[in-house]
Amino acid sequence: SKDQAITFFTNIAMQFKNSSNVIYEICNEPNGADVTWQDTVKPYAEEVINAIRAIDTKAIIAVGSSTWSQDLDKVAVSPLTGNNLVYTLHFYAATHKQKLRNKLQVALDAGLPVLVTECGMCAANGDGAIDTVEAAHWLTLLNQYKVGFVIWQLSNKAEGASLIKNDVDKLTGWTDDELTEHGKWLVDTLRHA
Repeated sequence: SKDQAITFFTNIAMQFKNSSNVIYEICNEPNGADVTWQDTVKPYAEEVINAIRAIDTKAIIAVGSSTWSQDLDKVAVSPLTGNNLVYTLHFYAATHKQKLRNKLQVALDAGLPVLVTECGMCAANGDGAIDTVEAAHWLTLLNQYKVGFVIWQLSNKAEGASLIKNDVDKLTGWTDDELTEHGKWLVDTLRHA
């Protein structure tokens, strides 16, 4: 509930208010048939942000939008007011293609700060092969606007989104041979960025 979120983020803000490396993501992937930016997510965000700002005036606060943090076009029409706010976008390249990039473009054209706090180059269910063609389109757009992104997921789970092969059981020091196709793609992309 909103009240529980306010209590939680108040406690977290008290604990981390002097840390310069904390980003508060106040709601991960709001969704549901009755969840909209204007009527549900935005009012929730305003109250939670006010609770955090009463304690921590500088930290970045990441705000999702409706439809699993994909309705940035709706946010562009009615953004929040305040400092150090960033809007989140989540995508999976094999599922989310030009239609979602168009929504991102609307937000960027409106001057909204965007951070991709979850993405993968496979399907939205976290599995299947990576789509290097769509991944390239995504990275071109993200790089053009200097939008940061976080890849899902640094694990060895037996699915397409994992960056480490399933039979690898160490926590660090992975070799290229121990990476999945997704992991190799990411490392290669970052090496040539």
